[in-house]
Amino acid sequence: MKNAPIRALIADDEALARKFIRRMLKDNHDVEIVGECSNGKDAVAMIRKQNPDVVFLDVQMPEMDGFAVLESIGVDQLPEIIFTTAYEEYAIRAFELHALDYLLKPFDQARFKDAIQHAKERFRSRRQKDGRLQMSALLESIKNKPQYLERLVIKTGGRITFLSTDEINWIEADDKYVHLHTGKVSPMVRQTLNAMEAQLDPRKFSRIHRSAIVNVERIKELQPLFSGEHSILLEDGTKLTLSRSYKDKLFELLGKPL
Repeated sequence: MKNAPIRALIADDEALARKFIRRMLKDNHDVEIVGECSNGKDAVAMIRKQNPDVVFLDVQMPEMDGFAVLESIGVDQLPEIIFTTAYEEYAIRAFELHALDYLLKPFDQARFKDAIQHAKERFRSRRQKDGRLQMSALLESIKNKPQYLERLVIKTGGRITFLSTDEINWIEADDKYVHLHTGKVSPMVRQTLNAMEAQLDPRKFSRIHRSAIVNVERIKELQPLFSGEHSILLEDGTKLTLSRSYKDKLFELLGKPL
């Protein structure tokens, strides 16, 4: 008797990522897509309603992130999970430590096939108990992660380098990437500015513009401009603009002038 198809749910806030996964599964007759959603809150509702066998789960989503989705469902009720994520140091290390499947964006067809094959084998062999133990360990390690990033792991040109957050002067947004300006080099990583801001210590880094974050220790001078904005001069001579909407937050962090 032929096995029933594995029922899959796609939970990712990026439309292109959902489209890519759909395309990869299109000719796979062992898998049936039972739904897709673009935020964590909907993911929880659809997992409970559809009871899928496997979920492609984005780590960073609006409403609730992927880890909050797992906690909300509960480990005992979880289907097979294949995490999809842009690079985030702690999450990737946690997945590898607990031998859990993840797809690092942008992933290719070969890597996708490996992940779905592994999920099929796990599901068909009914080794969910092992997976649940691994998932419990993952969630525990995520709870115990450092509150803010102290070091970034950067992949460039086939090499992996390490950058202390204290070395960063300012961070510049570039669509879904950010440039980390250190005064010497400006490596680019695939991370939105909002996601980067959430991982940095707010006592050290402050948003000054919709497209920039600054290390407050690098600020040398503030100069008032028209319309309530200010020019920020950094120690290395870089000039940035402090917009009105972020002024109060930065001044609160820097303290009142004498």
